[in-house]
Amino acid sequence: MPAHLPTQAANRLPPLPLRQRSYLLRLALFAVAILLLLFSLAPKAHAQSRDHFSVCWSIYAGWMPWGYAELEGIVDRWAQRYGITIDVQQVNDYVESINQYTAGNVDGCAMTNMDALTLPAASGVDTTALVIGDYSDGNDGVVLKGSDRLEDLAGKRINLVQFSVSHYLLARALDSAGMSERDVETVNAADADIAGLFSSAQTQAVVTWNPQLAAISTMPDANLVYSSKDIPGEILDLMVVNTQVLADNPDFGHALVGAWYEVMERIAADDVQALSSMAEAAGTDLDGYRAQLADTHLYTDPQDALEAFEDPKLLDTMERVARFSFDHGLLGEMAPNAEVVGIETPAGSFGDTANLKLRFDPSYVRAYLEARQ
Repeated sequence: MPAHLPTQAANRLPPLPLRQRSYLLRLALFAVAILLLLFSLAPKAHAQSRDHFSVCWSIYAGWMPWGYAELEGIVDRWAQRYGITIDVQQVNDYVESINQYTAGNVDGCAMTNMDALTLPAASGVDTTALVIGDYSDGNDGVVLKGSDRLEDLAGKRINLVQFSVSHYLLARALDSAGMSERDVETVNAADADIAGLFSSAQTQAVVTWNPQLAAISTMPDANLVYSSKDIPGEILDLMVVNTQVLADNPDFGHALVGAWYEVMERIAADDVQALSSMAEAAGTDLDGYRAQLADTHLYTDPQDALEAFEDPKLLDTMERVARFSFDHGLLGEMAPNAEVVGIETPAGSFGDTANLKLRFDPSYVRAYLEARQ
């Protein structure tokens, strides 16, 4: 997916395959789901406000602002406005960051829309998308050898991280050409191995994200036949928070949103100090980070982010993601259909409204905009 960074220069999942659903992780999340169910059956005390919170993030171009906001004390300043404290923690392993959130060890986490659905929400954790930070705008791509025609994927073996956003991108690419996954053979591969695999004579095609995508694109006979530019707004990067924690403590949400858009103002102004700091933390230089941001549609203007929340296309995207996830068994082995998890957006809902577990709430961005007027 998007322009992932550090040593592997942009992976949201160093050193494990980005967004890969491992068997062990599924077992862990199943156990968490059971504990959550037992907790839900227990008598509940009245909700109480809190004054200390924590969120986590992992290395990726669109999430570096969280690290910068922590380093520069921006989160602290916004939290102090509301009389609270917020710890911002970097987790080196992307899947582990989601696991920490799902287990309730942190109150919020940076993750994609697909992962928010298939991991915490599908595990029973009521989750709210507080910030739509960006969407992949070229950071993910399908590369074919020997042809620059998408239709020539038919009959090919395609290496990718199965059940990841790469898999979703492939499904969208095939559908656009009147094909389906039955017309190709997918082969699971670790994200760190993709570039090496493409140089092998046996490899016919790959799907991957930056920086691997950039490296592969320079290899002989590499043809980018489809990318996330073809599905703008579908691979979203979010900051999600626990819905109940947010409802009980709205100042937590206001502080996070305020801190985020203070950093966005610096990025929009091309603040070299801010960008250089983020680049260094990402394991690259200023030019390298700017190149990654070029393939990342960052919503630096909160008005644009509000419109993304309210766009009816968001509901269509989440329905498509839910159906893909169900077809690939990512909503749980016992899931009866793609509607098992309810998803709520400003334009409407998809799925079981009695089991709403993923919500897109624009009210905090709207409040930030109103406070600036």
